[in-house]
Amino acid sequence: MVTVISMGPPQAIDAISEAIAMGADEGILLSDTAFAGADTWATSYTLGKAIEKTGKYDLIICGRQAIDGDTAQIGPQVADYLQIPQATYVCGLEKVTKKSIFIKRRLEDGFERVRSPLPALLTVIGELNIPRHPNVARLIDACREKAPIKIWNAADINVQANEIGLEGSLTHVIKTFAPKFKRHGEILKGDVKEMAKGLVNKLRENKLI
Repeated sequence: MVTVISMGPPQAIDAISEAIAMGADEGILLSDTAFAGADTWATSYTLGKAIEKTGKYDLIICGRQAIDGDTAQIGPQVADYLQIPQATYVCGLEKVTKKSIFIKRRLEDGFERVRSPLPALLTVIGELNIPRHPNVARLIDACREKAPIKIWNAADINVQANEIGLEGSLTHVIKTFAPKFKRHGEILKGDVKEMAKGLVNKLRENKLI
């Protein structure tokens, strides 16, 4: 049984529908105004509570990071909440047994092989696999609301308002902005040897050499 879980506004159901069209058995959308404004801590807690409600599980697969916050914290925090082993930057699944999973983790200069007991949580990167094409019939069923997708609110997963959303967040974003970099340039003139000597001195002054 493969269950897809996502937390977001009602339109997030489109992503779940696509996952079901690709072969997932069921989907769960966590959608409630009480979830709004959640930081990674509150989001991880909400997802963890939903996973607990689904019952027994063997493997949880998350993306490496979200495309908005780009923190890569949700997966590890969910694993911490559930108190299960975790592995990040997974680029390959080599073997799965009843009690263990053998994986490859991407490193800066290569990869490493890891064996983890089950249940476990993995955060994966794009090179893990190429997604299959959606089944048209299953996609049509999803669009017609015939797909097995449940919508859960805060009460459904038994969480309090002060534990989730903005109120349950440990961090608050005041504003976001792109840092501005000012470049300073200087043109050296004169004899070539003197300019080279001056350039070296400038580099040393700025601790670049």
